[in-house]
Amino acid sequence: MALPSSELADLLPDWLARQRWFAAKGRQVRSVAVAASSPLITGDGGDDLLLDHTVLAVEFTDGGPVQHYQLLVARRPQVRTELEHVTIGRVDKHIAYDGLWDHEVTDWLLDAIRTGLTVGDIRFVPEPGAEIPEGVGGRVIGVEQSNTSVAYGEKSIFKLFRRLAPGSNPDLELHRALRSVGSEQVAALQGAVEGTLDGQPATLGMLQDFAANSADGWAMALASVRDLLAEADLRADEVGGDFAGEAYRLGETVAIVHDELARALGTTQVDPAEVAEGMMARLAATAVEVPRLAVHTERIRATYEALGASDAPIRAQRIHGDLHLGQTLRIPWGWLLIDFEGEPAKPLAERVRPDSALRDVAGMLRSFDYAAFHQVSSWEAGELFDADQDSQLMWRANEWAARNRSAFCDGYAARAGADPRAQGTVLRAFELDKAVYEVLYETRSRPSWVSIPLASISRLTTETDSVT
Repeated sequence: MALPSSELADLLPDWLARQRWFAAKGRQVRSVAVAASSPLITGDGGDDLLLDHTVLAVEFTDGGPVQHYQLLVARRPQVRTELEHVTIGRVDKHIAYDGLWDHEVTDWLLDAIRTGLTVGDIRFVPEPGAEIPEGVGGRVIGVEQSNTSVAYGEKSIFKLFRRLAPGSNPDLELHRALRSVGSEQVAALQGAVEGTLDGQPATLGMLQDFAANSADGWAMALASVRDLLAEADLRADEVGGDFAGEAYRLGETVAIVHDELARALGTTQVDPAEVAEGMMARLAATAVEVPRLAVHTERIRATYEALGASDAPIRAQRIHGDLHLGQTLRIPWGWLLIDFEGEPAKPLAERVRPDSALRDVAGMLRSFDYAAFHQVSSWEAGELFDADQDSQLMWRANEWAARNRSAFCDGYAARAGADPRAQGTVLRAFELDKAVYEVLYETRSRPSWVSIPLASISRLTTETDSVT
């Protein structure tokens, strides 16, 4: 039975706004249209389940570019209780809902990838030699925001990319590149789902090994910060939950991945003046929207100008692009890096462009600040960027962040053969560029967190060539 697209589209504006993965929260939706629909399960075998892959075109009242999202729209005459929270509404004689939460749908997806099924323009592609499990039920993991992932036992995890763009998603592209050089620093790729958008190839989803026995780097770091702040007399290196050893090993892992990406995809050079120009443009745009940034803009601009005046070209390669503690997993024998999509807000053309490895290093250094000061902001009132604030908690958070930034750089230098801190101006410029991005993001999404990047900007614009 064909999907009644117009009926479905009428239900979607309100429903989309409630989804965690919808990237345009706060913007008023003008219209939602079903741009493409492909039937996957047609009910011809007598089953009451219908499943369609749908691509949505979302237009906004502010006149910005159309955004495309994908849904696996399942329909049944009646919906089970456990699926009510993902119900879209009644479409003709059926109830439509997000099919990723239906075990019958996730079982079908895994079988389609394992068998290499093709349905119209949609190709389910197993990786050569990959061992894809059979007869394992799937469950949605509810921790992601921009995408949705389904775990299959302890063997596999499938990620559906909610927002689509023409071209190969860098997450899939870079995992394939790392697989070609035998990387052990990422979860092995098992398969992918590929289709088209606007007549061009597009990545719909990917299947990987599931690191079931793992811990999230962000959660580990927060636990370490809590341990330190709860101890009135012990220094960071004396607390049982000291994270510096893990930060060192994480630095080694990032350096290894950078080397593997360079070997797989090569390197090039970029003009520092061009890099600085992009940073200047982002700063100017953010300063217009965030007046609180004004007190820092002159000193930020001075760092960018120093970068742009350099005569030495910057070595560039493919990088992670959005590296932070939340993109890391601690497994029994080391660390894994995950989610190589790059910053979701950037156009795909920017996310696949070669860049300095120092951008990833800067992202991790910023993440250590976030871990430390996020915890302080939940325990102590006040503005973190206020130079007059001199509390014990702030002092200890600074101690933790500095210790772990230093340990990370030590580990990176040990594997890369070069210390990122030796390029002080370049590294600081990338840190500031990331912090400016964070100021804009927090202003729009989590205003109570905006003091965290502002505090870091204050530190970065007053310190010397040291990240500690």
